[in-house]
Formats: sequence, C-alpha cells, structure tokens
Amino acid sequence: MSLARQRGVALLVAVVMFALCTTVAAAITYNKTMAARRAAATFTLEQALQAGMAAEALASIVLEEDASNQQTAPHRDWAQPMGPLEIENTGIWIQAQLEDLSSRFNLNSLVTWSGPPINLFLVNQRQVEVFRELLMNLDIDPKYADLMVDWLDSDITPQPTGGGEDTLYLTQMPPYRPPNSFITHTSELLALPGFGAENYTLIAPYVSALPADVALNTCTASGLILDVMANDPQAQSVFANANLQANRAKNCWPTRQDFLAGIQDATRRQAAEGWVAENSSWFRLRTNIRIGTAEFVLYSVLLREQNNRVRTVQRSFGSE
Repeated sequence: MSLARQRGVALLVAVVMFALCTTVAAAITYNKTMAARRAAATFTLEQALQAGMAAEALASIVLEEDASNQQTAPHRDWAQPMGPLEIENTGIWIQAQLEDLSSRFNLNSLVTWSGPPINLFLVNQRQVEVFRELLMNLDIDPKYADLMVDWLDSDITPQPTGGGEDTLYLTQMPPYRPPNSFITHTSELLALPGFGAENYTLIAPYVSALPADVALNTCTASGLILDVMANDPQAQSVFANANLQANRAKNCWPTRQDFLAGIQDATRRQAAEGWVAENSSWFRLRTNIRIGTAEFVLYSVLLREQNNRVRTVQRSFGSE
C-alpha cells in the first residue's frame, strides 16, 4: 500500500473516531443536562409541597381557634384570604384561601349505609330529589341523578328513570364497572357516560364528596344550594336572589332556624332538619405557590375533628 493511501485511511479513521467521540460526548452532556433539570424540577416540587404544608399548618391554627364559635360563618378569620406573602429568606411566595366544603351538596348523601345485618348502600330519595333539582338549575340533564345513584348504591338494578349499572359501563371504551360505594372525589362524575368536562365545570363549585351524613352549613352555602336543599316548590330562588354578601357581613345568614322556617310544607321541613347545620368540620385549602418562575396550586382537604385538632385528609396538585 502506498504512503498516500495509508495517509488517506488514517485520515478517514481519524474523522470517524472524531465523529464517534463527538456523538458520545453530546449524548453524555445531554443526559447530564436532563438529569440536572429533572433533579431541579423534583427539588422545586418538593419545595412547593413543603410550602403548601406550611400553609396547611397556618390554616389549621386558624381553624382550631375558630372551633370555639358555635357557627362556622364566612365573616370570621378562617374565611379571609392569606397573602401573598414570602416565606422568610426563601424566595417562595404563597397565597391561600380556605373554603367550607359543607357549603356544597354532598354527592355521597345520595345513598345511606344501612349497617348490619343488611350492610348495603341504600338510596336516599330526598337527597336524590335535591340533586336532580340542582342539575336542572344548571341546565344539566337530570338523568345524571339516577346515574350517580347507581354509581354509589350496592344493588345491580338500574334506577327506573335513566340509571345504569354494569351492563352500561361494560359497553364503554375502555369498559369499567361502577364502584357501588362512596366516592372520594367529585371528578368521578366524569365517569358517568356523556357527562363531559363542560357539565363538570358547571357543577364542580356546588358539589363535594364527604361522608354521607355531613350536613349542609346554611351560614356558608350559596344561594342556589340553599334553594335546592329546601326542596320546596313554593319557595323558589329565595336565596339565589338574596344579597348573601351583605347579609353575611357580620353574622351567620340564614341561620338553621331561619332556613327551616322558610320551608312552607311541614313534611319537607321535617325532612330537611337532619341535613342542615350552622357549623362545619370539612374544609378545602387552595394554596398558590410561586418559586422563581414556577407556579403550583395545591388543594388540601382538612378535617377538624371532635377534639378540634385539624388534620389533612387529602392533597392534590393542580386539580381540585
């Protein structure tokens, strides 16, 4: 082989080796950069969680102090927004707001637990009527009241006016089954065939998923929820048309007694007595957290127990 050809082969080998080294170096640099970014993102998320837990601690203090009041009312300190404020010397900003979850219609109240010896989830017809009225007021098909009942109750017999059990859900893509039990999040409404994000956006501010026996707080409920909870055709839009903000500036309004007194039908009034109260144990804390250019929203469900201690029951980032 001539010297010139040897030099050509050597040059070609050098070029190939250089290309391989460049490719390997680029891959290593890319992987190290991605690993650094993942580590930074994980660290930032952990910072956001810790900041959210700090907001939970502050909210717990306020709720424990409020426990001495007989009424959980929106004019008190617990309902006032916090921040925005900086966690000292961290560059982390938080803003938080508590909401009374007992001010919403409780989806789990559509059924009641019978207890032994039957041990079944049975339909609560009174609450079904209330939920159906809420759906109609929001221009949502009332058939979803029956579908939600079948989603919760223990039997496998569909409700007669538009319900659905296993046979309905097994035809969906992909197929699934109803839980036939209490739910832990209102987003399970989206599992009802055809309910859709648009309907969920309409109803989400008015519903909760709490233990089935949690009563509605008349001091904090919206006008629409108060009207449908009365379940009285003779008193429509009484509270929806009222100036709740002005009436609640310094007091609980309406009180439980005033709410019940407004129900004209004695039978309906008696049925409503067990479903309204003036105090609350369940709250949702929304915490907006900003770390540099990154923003997070943490939703925390807080329970004030009988000993007035507050604990966090549920957390979720970015969605209620």
